Amino acid sequence: MTAGSPLRERKKQRTRQALIDAALTLFGSRGFGGVTLDELCDEVEVSKRTFFRYFASKEDVAMAPLEDMWRAFLEGLETADPDGRPLLELMEATLLAALDRVGDDTWAGRALLSYRLSRQTPSMDAHTLHFCDSTMRSVLEILHRRLDLPDDARPRLAGDMLVAAWRYALDGWAAGARDRPDGRELAARVRDAVAALPGSLHLTAAPRSCPPGPGTPPQGRRGRESRTGRSGT
Repeated sequence: MTAGSPLRERKKQRTRQALIDAALTLFGSRGFGGVTLDELCDEVEVSKRTFFRYFASKEDVAMAPLEDMWRAFLEGLETADPDGRPLLELMEATLLAALDRVGDDTWAGRALLSYRLSRQTPSMDAHTLHFCDSTMRSVLEILHRRLDLPDDARPRLAGDMLVAAWRYALDGWAAGARDRPDGRELAARVRDAVAALPGSLHLTAAPRSCPPGPGTPPQGRRGRESRTGRSGT
């Protein structure tokens, strides 16, 4: 490695971050479809060729904050200590470590903007589904390579449950976030959601004793509020 390499890497990181920040600002003020790639590149004073060194599409740059967290999760799985604990616990700890690694206050603000854009933009939602599928394949590859796991549905289902808990936590965090979103609050919601997973597998489908009255929230919502003391959405 040459003496200039760290400087070049920092410059690349600054350029990448400038593209993310400009994209989130422009998309947030004008809408995702109201900003062309040329306009985004002009805002940062880079060429489209430079843009494509970092991102594959507008969707890619807009979802970068949340996707960077999952990339940190994959890196963490590569070095996580396989100490015999339940697989879901191992993945939860790795996810929380990844969130702590990337989730400072500036990341939390970007992540919130990214999430809200994805909820408003069909192409970003489709991009997220593709990224989630690709990430889950990577998770399973790492787990089966490093751990002695059965070749059946259980590792995939454990991963799917973690993702479901993450989505639930993220939905509630984004709904309740104010001007200064807090990554620690998101981490707390992730812990609560994962802790609720075992109980969700044993819920009974008992009939109501009486019809709900007008304005009565669904049973699931009342259950969440009674457990956490707040609505999750």
